[in-house]
Amino acid sequence: MSSREGIQASRRRVLALLGAALLAAPALSACQPLYGSTRSGARLQDVMAGLDITEIPGRVGQRVRNELIFSATGGARPAASTYRLDISVREKITDTLVARTGNAQGQLYSLDARFKLVRLADNKVVLEGRSAGRASLDRTSILQPGGKRARFLFSDVRARIDAENRAARVVADGIKTRIAAFLSSTA
Repeated sequence: MSSREGIQASRRRVLALLGAALLAAPALSACQPLYGSTRSGARLQDVMAGLDITEIPGRVGQRVRNELIFSATGGARPAASTYRLDISVREKITDTLVARTGNAQGQLYSLDARFKLVRLADNKVVLEGRSAGRASLDRTSILQPGGKRARFLFSDVRARIDAENRAARVVADGIKTRIAAFLSSTA
């Protein structure tokens, strides 16, 4: 291929890419930035601050709720509620690494959440969804005299709490992103 043919081929590729970009432009212009303003013109951050996040039972549920409240308000006082967010969580531990003795050395902490976003003006569920978080943790293998595994080691308890916190953060981020995407296009 001569250099002239190579230049013409490059020009054709550039023109094809420009044509594709021009065809995609109308579809892309309909997209709104996630944390810009909503369809009504209100700032999405202000609409998110109006979420009333109901109590979630348990330590991990409270952790998910706190993560959502802080991400919605930034630590400021919540705005007047326009939406209510109901969340239920389910936790599960699965042994992943099992020694020949039958003792688990590694575990997987799973947190599954279901949520409903309710518009308070008419008490209608406007969005439902799920979010899941997984976090692995290692268990310490310390044997007591007689070959029995020591129970309730601080390192095991701390590893479990850290895994719960990581999974709660992932679940809260997933819920926040889904709600923000929904509210940016409808609120």
